[in-house]
Amino acid sequence: MNTHFKERQVTLKHLVINEGRYIGLQFRSDKVIQRLVKTLPSIQWSDYYGMAFLPNQPDNLNVIFETFKGIAWVNCSHFFTNRPISEGNASLSIDRYRNRPIRKNWRYCPESFYQKLETRKYSLNTAKIYIPMFERFINYFPMTTKLMELNEHDISSYLQSLVKERKSNSYINQSINAIKFYYEVVLEMPNRFYSVERPYKQETLPKVLSKKKVMLMITKTKNIKHRCIISTLYSAGLRRAELLNLKVTDIDSDRMMIRVEQSKGNKDRYTLLSENLLKELRSYFLVYKPSEYLFEGENGKQYSSSSVARVVHKAAMKAGIRQKVTPHMLRHSFATHLLESGVDLRYIQTLLGHNSSRTTEVYTHVALNGLSNIRNPLDLPQNINT
Repeated sequence: MNTHFKERQVTLKHLVINEGRYIGLQFRSDKVIQRLVKTLPSIQWSDYYGMAFLPNQPDNLNVIFETFKGIAWVNCSHFFTNRPISEGNASLSIDRYRNRPIRKNWRYCPESFYQKLETRKYSLNTAKIYIPMFERFINYFPMTTKLMELNEHDISSYLQSLVKERKSNSYINQSINAIKFYYEVVLEMPNRFYSVERPYKQETLPKVLSKKKVMLMITKTKNIKHRCIISTLYSAGLRRAELLNLKVTDIDSDRMMIRVEQSKGNKDRYTLLSENLLKELRSYFLVYKPSEYLFEGENGKQYSSSSVARVVHKAAMKAGIRQKVTPHMLRHSFATHLLESGVDLRYIQTLLGHNSSRTTEVYTHVALNGLSNIRNPLDLPQNINT
């Protein structure tokens, strides 16, 4: 094999020029590659994209592979879609969006957008974000604008308008995800807008309650159902959605574990079951007799997300906590308190269901173990004569 093979690389990109779909070829200056590129059929050069391009046709793809075989590596990671279908999510129906009343002078998501969300089994929460985000984007432009005509400059212009409206970095990133979903997943043009820059991610530390304040919230809550909700969120380190999805059968008292099914990222995991919580749950069972979900609302239906937020908020007020307390703060507190008690970060990562250890490492910045033993210089004895 040519010794320069590993050094030479041609990266394929999706380009749209004058409504036509093209294969872009991106490469470093190399006489051999340049000579071979010139032999490709209908090859042209784009100063705007800074790369050569030719019509996006199956025959042309085959020609590219044959031309560079054994001479340069053809990088297709930005060209071919390889995103797996989410196996864990239940079938998604977004007919509520399809059947919305027609608004005058408003452009709705294409049907293909809805279908791709359903066939790839995206979660309902993702659909609720992507659909309005994408519709806001396409309605930023005149009704006559064809979606395939929009380019990187148009995307950047729209994102700049969000910046001027003082939208958060999270909102802007979600908007980019919705836009890229349409062009890269629905239209199967991976990395279509590869030059669009995302805002820098803000490095914020998780807000954490002291163990004393958490215990006050629990003891001040007299309703046993509400008390169990707060205790479960904290003692198992659960997200709010995970708490709502807990089934009665997920409580494994033999192993003292709680099974969390199809959480974020479609993963199952086990987390801790507190002995004190188990006692409370047994008393709660006798009173409320839940049939399917651990915490049920009216008529045996799943407890609502807003109800959990209200329970936590009221408990914080009764405990005399002035700051706003959310259900997720209890999850943060769980992780931080475990770390402070000496539990290995890898175990905490498993209990929280984090894919990356970097996500869990953020708790090292708020944990007080070690820091509490440091004497503040203002509190040290002073010798004013020195």
